[in-house]
Formats: sequence, C-alpha cells, structure tokens
Amino acid sequence: MASKAEFVEYIADQLSGAGQITYRKMFGEYGMYCDGKIFALICGDELFIKITEAGKELEPQLPQKPPYEGAKPYFLIEDTDNREWLTQFVSETCRALPATKPKKGKKS
Repeated sequence: MASKAEFVEYIADQLSGAGQITYRKMFGEYGMYCDGKIFALICGDELFIKITEAGKELEPQLPQKPPYEGAKPYFLIEDTDNREWLTQFVSETCRALPATKPKKGKKS
C-alpha cells in the first residue's frame, strides 16, 4: 500500500525542529532526509528510521522491522505524535550517520 502524501507532510512537519527536512518519492514510497542525509523511509504510512548505535542507546526497546520485503531492519516508529521525542531521536540518529558524499560531476 502506497503512503499518503498527507502522512508524509505530517511527519515532515513533526520533524521540522531536527533540521532541514525534505522528502522524495521513491518507488511509490518516500525517503526522508535531514540536512541532506537520508535517515528514514515511509512505507505503507509507517515511519522507519535507520538503526544507529545512538538510536539503540536512546531507545533500546523500539521495535525493528524491515520497511519492505528483503530490506534490512529499521526502527519502526509507532508514536509519531510526540514531536519533542521524535525530534530528539531524529537529531541523534542523523548526527550518528556518516556525512553525505558530494555528487560527482558528469563526464563530458
């Protein structure tokens, strides 16, 4: 089931305090970015955040589930209404993720 744009916009609004939040449609679902780093997927109107050591330390009890068949597990975020907690969790996760690599220019 494809995610609804309204849900994606709601999540982006909830996370506005974590940094510059953007999203892109990918294969009928959405990738979420914070300051240019992809940190989450929205699949079937569920929020999946990349697993990091920082995330495990903050919330060791969070359920882990692959967002789609064949994917590695992500944290499944069920409480998307708690803006303060969500913002802190995403901020810590994004700090733990590696820096984005600059895109290579096209060859002539």
